[in-house]
Amino acid sequence: MIKSIIYVFLAISITFNLLGSFSLHRFPDVYTRLHGATKCTTFGTIFAVLAVIVHAIWQIKEIGDPKYLQMALHSLVALIALMLTNPTGAHAIAKAAHLSGYKPAKAVIDAYERKLRGEEA
Repeated sequence: MIKSIIYVFLAISITFNLLGSFSLHRFPDVYTRLHGATKCTTFGTIFAVLAVIVHAIWQIKEIGDPKYLQMALHSLVALIALMLTNPTGAHAIAKAAHLSGYKPAKAVIDAYERKLRGEEA
């Protein structure tokens, strides 16, 4: 039962990470690529860490070795770091792309451009 839960979490993780990889090739501009890759890899990593935590709890229950608690805590800290840095990095890349003149592929209204020019949005 526990192994099947772990396998389901890993399958969800792999699926979303693959979708994030496809978004890098499929989407037309840097903004949509960032959106697809950031959302999918963050969601995929959440499920990978859930699989690690479930495995660690199962091993603690079966074996009683405290190293599995350490593994679960390290995975949780890594997940928190990823959830803080992934959106921040994507925002910085998108802002740098916009400031360097790279426009969205199909944007009708560019509110950020209007804000930079001092116009009302």
